[in-house]
Amino acid sequence: MDERAALSVVGGLVDAAGDDAAVVGDTVITIDMLHERTDFPAGTSYYAMGWRSVGASLSDVAAMGAAATAAVAVYGAPRFEEGEITAFVEGATDVCEAVNTEYVGGDLDDTQEVTASTAAIGETDRPVGRDGATPGEVVAVTGTLGRSAAALDAFDAGDTELANDLFCFTPRVAAGRVLADDAGAMMDSSDGLARSLHQLAEASDVGFAVDSTRVPVADELSNGDRLRRALTFGEDFELVVTLPEDAVNAVEKRLDVPLSVVGDVTDRDVTLDGDPLPDEGYTHTGVE
Repeated sequence: MDERAALSVVGGLVDAAGDDAAVVGDTVITIDMLHERTDFPAGTSYYAMGWRSVGASLSDVAAMGAAATAAVAVYGAPRFEEGEITAFVEGATDVCEAVNTEYVGGDLDDTQEVTASTAAIGETDRPVGRDGATPGEVVAVTGTLGRSAAALDAFDAGDTELANDLFCFTPRVAAGRVLADDAGAMMDSSDGLARSLHQLAEASDVGFAVDSTRVPVADELSNGDRLRRALTFGEDFELVVTLPEDAVNAVEKRLDVPLSVVGDVTDRDVTLDGDPLPDEGYTHTGVE
């Protein structure tokens, strides 16, 4: 059973499952787990591990249109070294400060590989889910796609300084707050844009028509099929959002990050330049 099949099992057991975070009153809460084997290539600094792990949970808060309140982390490793723990906590603290929230601690555990389990909470009285997209809206993404793919290329090339810098993304919490005012549906792009669109399409019972020339590919991504990797690699933690076309200009003026309209919400099917866009993207099991 791959990750998506496992998630389907959970969704059948938990009525509230399906969005980037759970909603309890005005609070949203999310939890994530990252592993050395699947998430931290050789050369990843412990600072980047802390930043990226906590940032992944903060990205889920952003995708709900919530203001981040606090984050915690469990740090697991085969051994405890003061310098490694210090760097991890510094990364976790700094990513929280980058989105005006607080890292408030966590736990330690003895694990076979370096593992981080993180949770974040946020507050909103109007959470944005994945099920509100409407035909006639446009679909847009924040920032650029392919940053994490470029980081893997840099790790492979031995440029760990660039790779770790690319790994330390800024969660789009501020952008999520702005987009929430007009968003029909929203999620983060951690599984890749292609897969995110399929997930939104399923949740909202709609389709998407995407124009490849409008997909914002990161300048740092220079190897291989840049468009395909930007669409499917994932782990970029940008926001994918639907909103009325006539709201785009006003929204862009309020954002602290570029917003690219990449296509339209349609009645059915997910297409790229008129052809079917495969449901391909990142999974923790490595099964696509």
